[in-house]
Amino acid sequence: MRLVIDPGVYISALLASNGAPGQLIRRWFDGEVEFVASPTLVDELAEVLARPRFRAWVTADAANAFVALVTSTVVRVPDAATQRGVSPDPGDDYLVALALDRRVDALVTGDRALRGVRVEGLVILTPAEALVTLDAVERPSADA
Repeated sequence: MRLVIDPGVYISALLASNGAPGQLIRRWFDGEVEFVASPTLVDELAEVLARPRFRAWVTADAANAFVALVTSTVVRVPDAATQRGVSPDPGDDYLVALALDRRVDALVTGDRALRGVRVEGLVILTPAEALVTLDAVERPSADA
């Protein structure tokens, strides 16, 4: 599976590694799934993790190391042409464009507003749903 991961999911995985986002990240590191990211996605991840409010959970050095790890491990692609007004938050339009442009299997987000976006050809999953889907792909049923 190829996925675009919302920066918020990466951050959730970093801050609470036992939840669904953390499990998804581990499966990515294990090579079970491929993550696709653009410069805008990586920049947003770095910018959010640089905010002082995150120092209560992660040091600046650890945040920088995490961003470097993500940057060096994802499938890096150019930013896609963004159509404005696709999502309730214009700042999320690039994620929709990236997922559509790269024809990934899904965009993974915990953002309720973004999960409500309906665009032909776009599948949006929560991290938990992505894990279930990944399990179904890896372990087809006996009927298949």
